[in-house]
Amino acid sequence: MLVKVYGSAVIGVEARTITVEVNIDKGIAYHLVGLPDSAIKESSFRISGALRNSGFKFPGKKITINMAPADLRKEGSAYDLPLALGIMAASGQLKSVALDQYVIMGELSLDGGLNPIKGALPIAIQAKEDSFKGFILPKENGKEAAVVKGLDVYALENISDVVKFLKGEDCIDPLKVDLQKEIQDNAAQEDLDFADVKGQETIKRCMEIAAAGGHNIILIGPPGSGKTMLAKRLPTILPTMSLREALETTKIHSVVGKLNGNLGLMHKRPFRSPHHTISDVALVGGGTYPQPGEISLSHNGVLFLDELPEFKRSVLEVMRQPLEDREVTISRARFTVTYPSSFMLVASMNPSQGGYFVEQHEDSNAAIIDARRYLSKISGPLLDRIDLHIELQPVPFEKLSSKRSGESSNIIRKRVKAARDIQTERYKSRDDIHYNAQMNVKQIRKYCQIDKTSQQLLKHAMQHLNLSARAYDRILKVSITIADLAASDKILPEHIAEAIQYRSLDREGWLG
Repeated sequence: MLVKVYGSAVIGVEARTITVEVNIDKGIAYHLVGLPDSAIKESSFRISGALRNSGFKFPGKKITINMAPADLRKEGSAYDLPLALGIMAASGQLKSVALDQYVIMGELSLDGGLNPIKGALPIAIQAKEDSFKGFILPKENGKEAAVVKGLDVYALENISDVVKFLKGEDCIDPLKVDLQKEIQDNAAQEDLDFADVKGQETIKRCMEIAAAGGHNIILIGPPGSGKTMLAKRLPTILPTMSLREALETTKIHSVVGKLNGNLGLMHKRPFRSPHHTISDVALVGGGTYPQPGEISLSHNGVLFLDELPEFKRSVLEVMRQPLEDREVTISRARFTVTYPSSFMLVASMNPSQGGYFVEQHEDSNAAIIDARRYLSKISGPLLDRIDLHIELQPVPFEKLSSKRSGESSNIIRKRVKAARDIQTERYKSRDDIHYNAQMNVKQIRKYCQIDKTSQQLLKHAMQHLNLSARAYDRILKVSITIADLAASDKILPEHIAEAIQYRSLDREGWLG
């Protein structure tokens, strides 16, 4: 008897429907074809144990299973449940006319329980697009899949519950998720706040500009000046993610299985801070069967690279293309996957190997050599892609001991949101641009119009600082963000001047 059950394969951050064809004939054999990986090939042992321990039988006949399309690689243990149901239906233990109405995925434990899977959200989205009535999956993935409207999601605990549901013996209501209520319920108070930071008012202003325009930023300062403290608080002043951003971010984290099962959508912007020993594959993604890396897990959030020069040169260089294109493409012989990577890069570094600025050393010549050698670990093209360079000095005792609190993150976030609202209106006719940092050269020329005074100011800076064409564009992007924060419909000379001063590493004599 031939039976068809439907599952799904996750490729990149998208899914593709898979047809599991099960045929049972006379004889004794078990054939599984259609490019399954090792985890799927081992499924017969899990399925056999799960069926027997749940009161069902594993037929001692010739079982042939084809996973179509046969030329697409299938990975993971999530196919256990559709394979088991196909075997039961083909052997007559499960008589259901509803099998073809559902996408079914789940890993089986030996007692018949359903273990969580990866990629439930993209699978649910594809199931809806392919006009399936519903999606049957493990209970832990229920809220994640129920985010998709127009698809009945049934989150069940074990294979016995699935069989009873398909036979019509149990009437189970599809899982519903109220996104607005969930967002409100999970809008927890932030533990971190900019009010905790003493002094560093100029740096806070720079962080506000970075947040308002989505700009990359590098903080340069000696140990203890507050670089890490400021970076960790940047997400607290970023606007709340829109539904579109939340879906994009959740899909990526779903694919790698990093979602909290109690939440349907990610509500907080991701903040990723990999150690400097990370490999290039772990950072940008890849592997034999590609998975998203840290830059994709930071999508719509912040990627913090602490002590940037300590990262391997090869690791830093692979970021250049994703920083420019805001996506990373990984190619293999048989297929190519593209992961979104629109993130804010926040980097920090000491001014030198010793940790201090040149003027803080007695031997200035040796200090300059040390600083130049340390800075040379970061390539010029990578620094060009960072919009804001800012120096931090140690906070004096008077400010550290002051009981006066600075502005809270909530107050700063309101100004950031107002600037983002201006940008949303500016780019409302485009789907690929949502804030200033995403502009390409063509959009910069269109939106960043400046007067003659500003042109002369910028020309003087370009000539004396020996800036590249990319740095020129970065200054214009930052200038329009400063104008947005000031609610100005024009870029004024003071906006250009402020943007220029945030290019510390371009200044002549920065090393002494």
